[in-house]
Amino acid sequence: MITIHHNPRCSTSRKALELLQAQGQPLEIVDYLKTPLTVDALRSLIEVAGLSVREAMRTKEPIYQQLGLDGADEAALLQAMAAHPVLLNRPFVTTPKGTRLCRPFERIHEIL
Repeated sequence: MITIHHNPRCSTSRKALELLQAQGQPLEIVDYLKTPLTVDALRSLIEVAGLSVREAMRTKEPIYQQLGLDGADEAALLQAMAAHPVLLNRPFVTTPKGTRLCRPFERIHEIL
């Protein structure tokens, strides 16, 4: 099973979804803006991708600055992402070969 944490408004996420759909394999699409991930799910997703929490964040989102997250620790960052899912970078893709934040898009090929 392949899973994509998808934001339909993101062109990179849409491009990844198109490629995954063309693979013809079972695919779970998680619209994380409509169904936010819990703190534990975020932590797990980010850890298996080999990233720090900050590396998985969209630091240019206005809410990042509004919440004053520049100096926040990882626990506070995870709480912020759970409360404001727009802060999660995208797309995260999980396949039997691993999990990647597919930014740049070409990183998806590492796990296909």
